[in-house]
Amino acid sequence: MPRDPDSRQYRDAVGMFATGITVVTARADGFGHGMTANSFSSVSLDPLLVLVCVLRDAVMHKVLDDVGRFGVSVLGAGQEDLARYFSDPSRPMGMAQFGPIDWRPGPVTGAPLLDGALAWLECDVEAAYPGGDHTVFLGRVLEVEIGEAGGPLLYFGGEYLPVRAP
Repeated sequence: MPRDPDSRQYRDAVGMFATGITVVTARADGFGHGMTANSFSSVSLDPLLVLVCVLRDAVMHKVLDDVGRFGVSVLGAGQEDLARYFSDPSRPMGMAQFGPIDWRPGPVTGAPLLDGALAWLECDVEAAYPGGDHTVFLGRVLEVEIGEAGGPLLYFGGEYLPVRAP
């Protein structure tokens, strides 16, 4: 008879799936917020859709509900510091959290896009679906930009892994 895995076992198992790292951002009326996310994925080519999963009680959840648009910066191998920064709950709130980093407003959404990323996307929230303690936000891609070629920053086994470009 199968046993019910606990959350630690589950985290350890899914931690064996290497994922890329993104920083999801949103901005409206002078307020902005960013969060590190590895639960990001391409969904569809027609229409262009992506998804990001956000903890229901996270600040970003309320921001996405309120703003309805977001930016995604796909982090490269040399950007582990940004991944750690945007997952640190002690960083400043609002636009102050973007003070110590280099960024530019997205041309469509105004969401902060982080300098040096491998790619950037800007999206409208198309739909939101409950997913346990998270919400799955489906984003319709409005704008895409590719950065300089480089290796990705991956997350595997609870560690950040910078990967050199081939």
